[in-house]
Amino acid sequence: MELLTVAQMYRADALAIAKGVAGERLMEAAGWAVAREVRRRFPKGRVTILCGPGNNGGDGFVAARLLARDGWAVRLALLGSVAALKGDAATMAGYWRGRVEPLSPACLDRCEVVVDAVFGAGLARPLDGVVQEVMDDIARRKLPVIAVDVPSGVLGDSGRVLGSAPDCVATVTFFRKKPGHCLLPGRLKCGEVVVADIGIPTAVLDEIKPCHFENTPRGWAVPVPAPDGHKYGRGHALILGGATMTGAARLAAGAARRVGAGLVSIAAPPEAVMTYRSGDPGVMVVTSEPFAAALADPRRNAVLLGPGCGVGESLARDVVAALETGRPCVLDADALTSFKADPQRLFAALSPGAVLTPHDGEFGALFGAVEGSRLQRAQDGARRSGAVVVLKGPDCVAAHPDGRAMIAIHAPSDLATAGSGDVLAGLLVGLLAQKMEPFEAACAAIWLHGEAGRLVGRGLIAEDLAERVPSLLRSLP
Repeated sequence: MELLTVAQMYRADALAIAKGVAGERLMEAAGWAVAREVRRRFPKGRVTILCGPGNNGGDGFVAARLLARDGWAVRLALLGSVAALKGDAATMAGYWRGRVEPLSPACLDRCEVVVDAVFGAGLARPLDGVVQEVMDDIARRKLPVIAVDVPSGVLGDSGRVLGSAPDCVATVTFFRKKPGHCLLPGRLKCGEVVVADIGIPTAVLDEIKPCHFENTPRGWAVPVPAPDGHKYGRGHALILGGATMTGAARLAAGAARRVGAGLVSIAAPPEAVMTYRSGDPGVMVVTSEPFAAALADPRRNAVLLGPGCGVGESLARDVVAALETGRPCVLDADALTSFKADPQRLFAALSPGAVLTPHDGEFGALFGAVEGSRLQRAQDGARRSGAVVVLKGPDCVAAHPDGRAMIAIHAPSDLATAGSGDVLAGLLVGLLAQKMEPFEAACAAIWLHGEAGRLVGRGLIAEDLAERVPSLLRSLP
């Protein structure tokens, strides 16, 4: 589940070599993994392997040799000259006994499969010249592509596409994924990402100390009720409701209950109390005026503010009051926008026990225009605010102030519907009520939300999501 930056992956290679693993052996294993993926996916036929001037090209030379040995009709096209290759790439080129032709669109003639081994994850400029011509021709001919490391044109650290990149059926990467395999738009260019073991010892991670991860259940554990437990032991979530958009708090309350909170209360404006009480009978309803009275019960140990509350100074005061109790708080939607004019007022009250769940617009209102990938933006927001930040979107990122970050890759586009974010906030406050650590709770809530969306699929509405949570909880180890 670790994700390595481009620099960290270079270091992993160097550490492996320092521990006695020959660079030539690493490249041979990488090329073998690429050749295996070609054989696994396609019937034996004509393959064109596009090689670049670096180690990616060396991997391509290995794959070409192995596929030719297995009876494939292999064309190998190189950007640059064989004489200019260095190190292990030059060695592997020396083992190739076939023709090396210059990279050009003509190398695609009669081709059935393409292996893109031109540029790796460290590319720092847009594709141009003959490389761009070849990639455009691949798209025009609709040829299937398997990429080596990342599709040429995709940045390994950010998933940014520099100009253009091929649409691949699969990408073979080595040892660990990179952030660019998980972040959009690069993720959409990769196809299925296959992580190959090429002999780098796992122990190198102890020295690299990665802080980026793919969000999977291996990174956290949802609390399990004790055999002798009781509802108060499972926590009591308090959700602040609004007067008009009452569905938001109710969706959140249902999700908090489904994920395991022992009790859930909605604090509602006096004029909306009866509306809330006509909803689910298992949700308790109290008045939110004054909100301090709702906060006075210490058993209400996690608080959610924002969904459907309405933007304004009144909500901002309630947010600060909740944060001052020291309890874990989830701040969503209106609770964030209410501080648009004075973000520092919010940041001054935050701690790592708080979780902010903005979408892109709300993030911009709090943090301004932050350059970089979604990963970098979420990490910057967490550092500046001192709280856990969940930057919502199709490549949702959870970031901790200490630099840790999780990227979710499995949420379907069906989740882009009204009320979906309220359910996510409810899952999160429900886990916090059970005393789950905030960053881990954020990661678990994101995963459950995405998996629930995947199970429902087309036709999803927000009300469907919480109903899928019990089966997901039962599936967890």
